[in-house]
Amino acid sequence: AGCAVPPLQNDSWGKQYSHALFKAMSHMLCIGYGQQAPEGMTDVWLTMLSMIVGATCYAMFIGHATALIQSLDSSRRQYQEKYKQVEQYMSFHKLPGDTRQRIHEYYEHRYQGKMFDEENILGELSEPLKEEIINFNCRNLVANMPLFANADPNFVTAMLTKLRFEVFQPGDFIIREGTVGKKMYFIQHGVVSILTKGNKETKLSDGSYFGEICLLTRGRRTASVRADTYCRLYSLSVDNFNEVLEEYPMMRRAFETVAMDRLDRIGEDRCPVHQQDTTRARRGAGR
Repeated sequence: AGCAVPPLQNDSWGKQYSHALFKAMSHMLCIGYGQQAPEGMTDVWLTMLSMIVGATCYAMFIGHATALIQSLDSSRRQYQEKYKQVEQYMSFHKLPGDTRQRIHEYYEHRYQGKMFDEENILGELSEPLKEEIINFNCRNLVANMPLFANADPNFVTAMLTKLRFEVFQPGDFIIREGTVGKKMYFIQHGVVSILTKGNKETKLSDGSYFGEICLLTRGRRTASVRADTYCRLYSLSVDNFNEVLEEYPMMRRAFETVAMDRLDRIGEDRCPVHQQDTTRARRGAGR
């Protein structure tokens, strides 16, 4: 009431309330006493109250707006926070520039600017939903791989649920000859070269798989495999490999057939280290 300007006393109620609203908003939004200084103690206390309420609402608005902006792309924010730790780690260990660049490129291709705790997300879902999501995520792999396209859908699902996604950069040796085989790989996208001692080189691309020979023969790697491009692969450990094939013995024979063909092409029969295991694999495939 003390803020009223005498000329407004005879104006319409619309003008009076508009002036009062302007006065209150100038107190609250400007965080001050507004256009006119308060007159009288009543006006002083009302102005102070409106400034307190305005400051509180302003702080709440900024807080909610910040939280909303962050929640719009929380996965990207999580990636940025993670990569800051990686940068600090590289700086702490004084890694060379080319190594830092390769690490940066790896994170860009592996996570593509977003990071999710996929294992935790899938672990909270029911088995049917989990299987549906995995089948959808791996649809291109299944479509490009004849082994999966013609196989029992239950076998495909059992296999896909045990795969682990991995990314390799050009020039990386995914497998080194002579090492113990603990994984096989399925190529979702990319090109790899299979290298042998005889300088034979075989190219594999989307829809192919490799590394199954050692899982079948329980021996050492018979060849090296190098990534020629950025490769997006799915790996399968030896334990999961055997677990799935125990339930689907016919699929073991399909893997053994491909393994025998590759052993012939790389001249494995001339290698005394694996000759016994190769013969056993062939006999098993012929049963």
